[in-house]
Amino acid sequence: MQNRRQWMKLATAATAAIAALWLGAAALPAPATAAEKLTVFAAASLKDALDAANAAWTRESGKEAVASYAASGALAKQIENAAPADVFISADIAWMDYLAEKNLIKADTRSNLLANRIVLVAEKAKAKPVEIKPGFDLAALLGDGKLAMGEPKSVPAGKYAMAALDKLGVWQSVESKVAGAESVRAALALVSRGEAPYGIVYQTDAAADKGVAVAGTFPADSHPPIIYPVAILAESKNPDAAAYLDFLKSDKATAFFTAQGFTVLK
Repeated sequence: MQNRRQWMKLATAATAAIAALWLGAAALPAPATAAEKLTVFAAASLKDALDAANAAWTRESGKEAVASYAASGALAKQIENAAPADVFISADIAWMDYLAEKNLIKADTRSNLLANRIVLVAEKAKAKPVEIKPGFDLAALLGDGKLAMGEPKSVPAGKYAMAALDKLGVWQSVESKVAGAESVRAALALVSRGEAPYGIVYQTDAAADKGVAVAGTFPADSHPPIIYPVAILAESKNPDAAAYLDFLKSDKATAFFTAQGFTVLK
């Protein structure tokens, strides 16, 4: 009986000790979590330049910026449907305006970051110079082939291309030959792979694909200015978003954009 009492006392003491240890552990602060990644939704035409800029941002800040690339309209719709992101860089002003009207960006963070041009490209082995001027015979150049470009109703590069062709008086002659792609990079790939004899893309995309060559550059006054606005999204809670925007506008990032043919706006 005495042994039983001693055993009970020991068991009770052990239980109390374990409880004390558990309570002490619970009172300790939780271990720090890794820094939150910065998520950037960016127009497909930015991929090469922005990948390089993001890598430099990581080297300098120790923070990671992860970019998701697609047509600006597709990204804007994803943001509207609550896709988690911190920063949006559009290939045209209209899609940024679309989000602004729905209060989905922080208006005071918006600015125009870059400018671009559109060009006519052909497969490199078959490329010949084309004088792009009012009434130029693009339909004859295409023959039975297709004109690769972004979908005119939703992809900014496609909208600029249609505007330019219309201003030059050739849209009606080639409209039935248009192969509208989901993004400017998809249009570029059609030409690079030889699936379309010509395409209209940004000059920065042409510079990024060694399989194509520029046949001609569209006059700047044939289409609206090609501007890339940037802004922090309204739902972003990432404390690094503002510093990231400052970096994109800095001289350190400028080289990555100009190397791809962008004009940096400041």
